[in-house]
Amino acid sequence: MSTPIPSEGPFANAPKRRWLLTQNRQLRAEGIFNFPLPAWAGRFPDGTTYNACPEAGACAKLCYARVGTYRWPVVLAAHERNLWMTMYALADWEAQMAEEIRHKRYLGKWIRLHDSGDFHSDDYLAAWLRIMRNAPEGIWFYCYTKSVSRFRRMVEPNPPENFLWCYSLGGMEDHLLDLESERHADVFPGVTELEAAGYSDQTESDLLSVLSESHKVGIPANRIPMLLKRQGDLRFSELQHALDKKLAEKRRRAAANGLDLAS
Repeated sequence: MSTPIPSEGPFANAPKRRWLLTQNRQLRAEGIFNFPLPAWAGRFPDGTTYNACPEAGACAKLCYARVGTYRWPVVLAAHERNLWMTMYALADWEAQMAEEIRHKRYLGKWIRLHDSGDFHSDDYLAAWLRIMRNAPEGIWFYCYTKSVSRFRRMVEPNPPENFLWCYSLGGMEDHLLDLESERHADVFPGVTELEAAGYSDQTESDLLSVLSESHKVGIPANRIPMLLKRQGDLRFSELQHALDKKLAEKRRRAAANGLDLAS
C-alpha cells in the first residue's frame, strides 16, 4: 500500500509513502494514529496560498505546531502534501484513506484527525464523515476543532457513532459555544491555573479530551519559552475575548468613519 501521488501540482514528484496516517511521539505512546495538516496559513511550493485553520484566532500566534519539529522542511512538506491532496485531489485521498483504515494495524485503535490543522472546508469534513461511517468496527475517531459553525451544520445533527470531538477555544467562533454545557478545551499557562478554574487536566492522556467526565478540558501550555512568554498569565479563551473586543472596536470605528465620509 502506498499513498496516492498527484500526477500534477507541486507534489507530483514527491516520493511514495506507505501510510497516510502517522504517529507523533506523544500519540505513539498511547497507540493513537493521526492525520496531520500544516498549522494555520502558508504557501505551497508552487506559491499558491492555503489556510488549514480558517477559524483560528488568538491561537495562531501561540500554536505549538508552528515551531520546532513541525517546521522542519521534511515534516512541513509532508503536512503540506496532505493538505494539498485534501484540497485538490480529495476523491483520490478519500479512496486511499478509506482503504488504509481497513488494515489490521488500526483495529482497536483511535485515530485523531489533526494534531495540527483543522477542517478547512465543507467538502473535506464531508469526506471524513463518509470515511468514518464506512469504517470497520473497532476503530474510533476523535478531534479537537475550532470549526464550530461547520460542526453545527454538518456533524451535530447526525454524528457518526464512532466519532467524538472537543471544541477548542482560542478561535474566531468561541462566542458560539455554551461553555457550561458543551465539551471544550482551553489552554492554560499551567496545571495550577486550570484546576483553579474548574477544568480537568488532560495531561495523562490525549483521549481525555473526549472521554473525561468533565466537559471542561484543561490543557497546560507546551513548555516552549517563546510561546509561554507570549501567552503570559492568560488562557487562550481570555486572549480570544480580548481579540474579539479589539476587532469589534476596529469595525465600529470603520463604520463610524464610513458614516462620516458619507455625510
